[in-house]
Amino acid sequence: SVSLSQILFLHLSTKFSSFHLQHNQNHSSMAISQAQPLLLLLISLFFLPSLHATSFSYCDKRLDPVKVTGIKISPDPVVSGKAATFKILGSTGEDISGGEVVISVYLFGIPVHTETHDLCDETACPVASGNFVLSHSQTLPSITPPGTYTLKMTIRDKNGGRLTCIKFKFKIELSSSVFAS
Repeated sequence: SVSLSQILFLHLSTKFSSFHLQHNQNHSSMAISQAQPLLLLLISLFFLPSLHATSFSYCDKRLDPVKVTGIKISPDPVVSGKAATFKILGSTGEDISGGEVVISVYLFGIPVHTETHDLCDETACPVASGNFVLSHSQTLPSITPPGTYTLKMTIRDKNGGRLTCIKFKFKIELSSSVFAS
């Protein structure tokens, strides 16, 4: 698959080539020297791996103590039968000594799976005030149907108080080994 940065690079490099050909020899060295920073930027974008920012939303408008700053899913899309890692980047203004992470997964709005984990199994405890990463790895069964799923994650403290609640979508593809048999 071709990333947006690769398409942008090809489009702009084509434009640069035709711009360069339209100018006479006297101006070509100046055009090249002025275009070098742009060209270097475009080349670096072309060679960067495709970065997928997973968008998320909070479950409601409640102001929770933990703020989520990003989500990284690897691989993206998730492949059934293969290990997948979900990293939740967050920040907190208070120390968290422990708690639980409740993960609920939905397909077409229907709950298909729920699991609860000790917060300290997903990140280093105690969580100090500041930035932290919650990381959860799991291998989905190879029979997991492909599609777009919604994951709802609620983090609770040791007393059951909600620290945050987010929802985000992720895709699951069938493993190519399913077709090999």
